[in-house]
Amino acid sequence: MQHGAWVGDAVDACVSCGAGAHLTVNHFRSAAVTPLSFPHSPAEFADASWQDIAAHYDALAAASPTRETAREWMRQWSQLEELVNEASSTALIEYTGNTADEAAEARYLRFVTEIQPNAEARQTGLAQLLIATGIDDADIAVLLREFRTTVAIFREANVQRFAQIEQLSAAYQKIAGGMSVEIDGRVLTVPQLQPLLEAEDRAARERAFRAGADAYLAHREEFADLFERMYELRQDVAHESGFSDFQSFTFAAKHRHDYTPDDVARFHDAVAAVVTPAAARVHANRRERLGVDALRPWDLAVDPDGLAPLRPFRDASEFVSTSGRIFSTLDPELGERFADMACDGLLDLESRPNKAPGGYCTTLHHRKQPFVFMNAVGVSDDVTTLVHEAGHCFHAYLASDKELIWQRGTGSEAAELASMSMEMLAAPYFALPVGYYTPDQARRAQAAHLEDVLLALPHIASVDAFQRWIYTSGNGHDRNARDAAWLTLRARFEVGVDWSGLDRERTARWYRQLHIFELPFYYIEYGIAQLGALQIWKRSLRDPEAALAGYKAALRLGGTRTLPELYAAAGARLIFDADGMRELVELVEERLEMLRGSTVP
Repeated sequence: MQHGAWVGDAVDACVSCGAGAHLTVNHFRSAAVTPLSFPHSPAEFADASWQDIAAHYDALAAASPTRETAREWMRQWSQLEELVNEASSTALIEYTGNTADEAAEARYLRFVTEIQPNAEARQTGLAQLLIATGIDDADIAVLLREFRTTVAIFREANVQRFAQIEQLSAAYQKIAGGMSVEIDGRVLTVPQLQPLLEAEDRAARERAFRAGADAYLAHREEFADLFERMYELRQDVAHESGFSDFQSFTFAAKHRHDYTPDDVARFHDAVAAVVTPAAARVHANRRERLGVDALRPWDLAVDPDGLAPLRPFRDASEFVSTSGRIFSTLDPELGERFADMACDGLLDLESRPNKAPGGYCTTLHHRKQPFVFMNAVGVSDDVTTLVHEAGHCFHAYLASDKELIWQRGTGSEAAELASMSMEMLAAPYFALPVGYYTPDQARRAQAAHLEDVLLALPHIASVDAFQRWIYTSGNGHDRNARDAAWLTLRARFEVGVDWSGLDRERTARWYRQLHIFELPFYYIEYGIAQLGALQIWKRSLRDPEAALAGYKAALRLGGTRTLPELYAAAGARLIFDADGMRELVELVEERLEMLRGSTVP
């Protein structure tokens, strides 16, 4: 899952949300485009002040483009963005790698609270200059549409608000990254509890579950304070830009031109009608196989047949080498790209104290290489996470030949299609001698992944519906109302697990969902993309070569096509309706029955 990206990365295509017209066209003098002098390396921006960087934006503005000079001017602008973007990404990598490093924290905060907001404002002024030239080249039509939206929604007063939000997000990361628990005589990070949830001893699983929930509940008031300040700032941003609420603002800021909030509401209803019952059947199957009267939340990770937990690798070295074989077997080009990342030290995989939670892929645009961050602890979910992030990496590599930085990135819906489809396409190669598992273990892993697909869609719907409630209900400022709304939505979408007596622990789940704090409304994309990935997987069951070719062709387009066109290139379509979901859910359930019965060809 992409996280922490900036301009040009897949999280936010083109200019980041909140940017807009900082300076008017008339402010700049007209001048012919001449070669501008930029630093040779992003490292030269590592300790730069905003004033140092602003001078380069001002030079671009002074070289105000005409229709005839617009393309060369854009190339120079793109070169500057590559440098600033990579310096920003490097600061993110260093801070999330060790949230206790005060120097790294200072560099990161300087970028997200000082440089990034001011740069976004300058970028929008440059976008306005570009639009004023009247350029209408077909290969940048999508980019120009997004620039126009960005210009339209910008307000100068929001620059400082976004800086404050980023500072609050960094505070959330620091609290979550610094959490540890003491259990059974050991001190562990919260991600390191995951293997304990797979233990055969049910009491041990319950202790691990409660320890993880308690870690977040212990900071509930701090998290609530942070979120309420974020909420107020985000609503102020929306109102300043002329929107009724932050959801409406976000649809514009994220350039969601191809679907609407009403479409997303239909998605919620379709998931509740079609996917939630299927997820309940998954839970019922698990409960019966475990032989328990009620399926409790600490029963969801243990093998339901009493088999030993899957342990796909012993250390990071084995993790990387095995993953490399899988990608090389799937496609030699992708395998070579993954090997390049490993050799260049672009994989930070293992969990450790003070490492920020979660996982992400960010792109180092100057060197045209991606970087993966995650918290591996040696369980099967780690494999899924790395394969997912590798999909983002392959997207970055395949689109890296595009001339302009904005053409290489896409909206999150297409970015997550790349990652979630890779989860499905790589799965057939998880068995030895190529992959991690024996044939029987590989079937177990694939079945668990398909079950996770069915369970993830209701979770995605509940997270997105929760954010919709927060920003449109009028009660999102009230911490107790938020917790109550979360419980109501989880009861609607999550059926088949007995949470009786665990309301506080169930509430803790949203506090650990970093997207709600740091990347609001970045979640429905996972659902849209999952349905797209299932369509690509369906094709791969009939014709794996054609499915992979379509996948790579779509990724090579980068951000040069609309979202429906990118999906069509990959052999998929956008799905928000129950009928479209039903066909795919039925396929997943059929495949699950085959895997459980060991009848997969």
